[in-house]
Amino acid sequence: MHDKSPHSPMTVIPKGNRLNVLPANPEEQEGGAVSLGRFPSWLHRKLPEGVNVQATNLVMESNRLHTVCEEAKCPNLLECWSKKTATFLAMGKACTRNCGFCDIDFTKKPATLDVDEPKRIASSVEQLGLSHVVITMVARDDLEDGGALHLSAIVAEIRAKVPKVTIELLTSDFNGNFSALDIILKSSPEVFNHNIETTRALTPSVRHTATYDRSMKILKYAKSKSGNKKMLLKSGMMLGLGESKEEVEETLCDLASAGCDIVTMGQYLQPGRRKLLVKSFVSPEDFKKYEIYGHSIGIKHMYCGPLVRSSYNASLFLNQK
Repeated sequence: MHDKSPHSPMTVIPKGNRLNVLPANPEEQEGGAVSLGRFPSWLHRKLPEGVNVQATNLVMESNRLHTVCEEAKCPNLLECWSKKTATFLAMGKACTRNCGFCDIDFTKKPATLDVDEPKRIASSVEQLGLSHVVITMVARDDLEDGGALHLSAIVAEIRAKVPKVTIELLTSDFNGNFSALDIILKSSPEVFNHNIETTRALTPSVRHTATYDRSMKILKYAKSKSGNKKMLLKSGMMLGLGESKEEVEETLCDLASAGCDIVTMGQYLQPGRRKLLVKSFVSPEDFKKYEIYGHSIGIKHMYCGPLVRSSYNASLFLNQK
């Protein structure tokens, strides 16, 4: 049985066939990992109040759009949707990579790009009244440009429809295609985000196709080649996969060297039976220590905590120097 307690990090919300946010099976797991049925106290939370969850869903449903909130089973879905905000998942809901931490569907042959998707996303941004929007994407290794032109078209439609909105793009590594990355940078997002996800040592077991060094090169290139001096560079990590303190600090040093302005750090929660097990639950106190360390090595904005996710409260540091 799935844990449907209103205080669990992930909760089932009955809503037709669309909204279905579930934790991994809470039965005891093998291999010394922590069972997801035994969440520590700092991961318990009350459901948010408000009627906007259904309103947000209606906008997404009527515009036939996908969100990473749903597809990746984000524990913050209800909180964010109650504020009428969501993270758009572009280019379909099936990814050409099968990462060990992510529950987004995997396929070797994804559907053809929907040429009307940029307009529908822009319309949804307007309907929700967003002042800051986060667009992420499935990896599209089947496309020569990895979907860069399509993502750029989404930005153009949003700019035309809601000129004052700020835009954050959370992208793949485009298989190291810097010409594709140039297309993204020319669209001038206020925030460019590419997640390193985990430490160097754990990358081969956690990420599919992506490499630690290539991701760092993507971040460095984005910072140095962007013509937008005000663009913020952002990356994120998950903890609880078996990383050591020294490995985390090494990764933070690499992110600082890459020029990251914002780094997010949160607790990994197993989204499905076949995904990587949680090896440890990191305490709020330890997250605070990493925050302090990040600041000490020159990262301007550290956003760290058990339920922090890459696009959670994404506008938090946008207007801070």
